[in-house]
Amino acid sequence: MLAFCMRHRHDAFMPSITIRDVPDEVRDELASRARLAGQSLQEYLQAQLAELTRRPDPSVLMQRVGARKRHTGSALSADRILELRDADRR
Repeated sequence: MLAFCMRHRHDAFMPSITIRDVPDEVRDELASRARLAGQSLQEYLQAQLAELTRRPDPSVLMQRVGARKRHTGSALSADRILELRDADRR
């Protein structure tokens, strides 16, 4: 009974997300991946969403790169970047 109450209390404070009109083949693939991971579909999707939030959005990342370039005045050519990369591998 305590576990149920704690779970219910926990869920009461957790927002939920509903996604409608998911194509059957997408749902089936996600369910298959969840099974392979030994998780329920909900557990799998929660983990995937959490992982998605750990990576910056590509547009935000490009804004950060642009801001850093403006701040540092850095302007390396592609050839110079490759040259430095290759020198670091030696």
